[in-house]
Amino acid sequence: MLQSCGALCRWPLLPAGAQLLPAQQAPSLCPLCCPPDLLTEEPRPGLRPIRRLEGGRLLTQAVRLNNNTLNDLTDFPDIMEKLLEYPLDIYWIDLSFNDLPNIDPVLTTFYNLRNLNLHGNSIQHLSEVDKLAVLPHLRNLTLHGNPIEEEKGYRSYVLSTLPQLKNFDFSGVTKLDRSTAAVWRRMNIKPKAIRKKRERY
Repeated sequence: MLQSCGALCRWPLLPAGAQLLPAQQAPSLCPLCCPPDLLTEEPRPGLRPIRRLEGGRLLTQAVRLNNNTLNDLTDFPDIMEKLLEYPLDIYWIDLSFNDLPNIDPVLTTFYNLRNLNLHGNSIQHLSEVDKLAVLPHLRNLTLHGNPIEEEKGYRSYVLSTLPQLKNFDFSGVTKLDRSTAAVWRRMNIKPKAIRKKRERY
C-alpha cells in the first residue's frame, strides 16, 4: 500500500456518505501527475475504509485531487467511469492547488456536483465561471488564489453568474452579497441583444 510522499501526492477519495474529513485524515492516492495515473495507483486508506465492489470499482461520492501539478483534465470523466461505481453521483471534487489554466467543461458532466474547489490554480478569465452555470446543485465554490481574483468585480461577477451558491471562497453568501451582485450585474453586464444593436451603429 502506498504511503504519503508529500503534499504534491495527495489525491484523497472519501467513502460514499462520509463526512468531509481534514486532509490528514482522508484517504488518498499517491503519487500522481495527471488523471490517467489514477488507474495505476491504489488509494491510501484514511480513518474510514474505502469500499470496493467485486468488480474493483470504488464506492465514493467525493474525489480530492488537490496539491498536484495538473494543468488539464484530459479523459477525467472516462477515468472516473473506470474507477467509480457511480461516477455521476460525485458531489464533491477538490482540484485546489494545481496549475489548471481554465475551468474544464468536463466538470459540468458531473450534474450532481455540490462542492467544487478550484482555489490556488492559474485561471485567468472571469468568463470561465460561466461554464459552471449549468450545474444546478452547485452550492460551494472556491476560486481564490487564481489570477481572476484580481479582476474588478470578481466576487459580484461570480455570485451574479451562480446565484445558487451558498458559500464562495469559504465565506457564506449573504443577502447583501446577493443584492450587491445584482446591482453590479445590471451596471456591468448588458444583455446580448442590446450589445449587438449598439455594435451595428
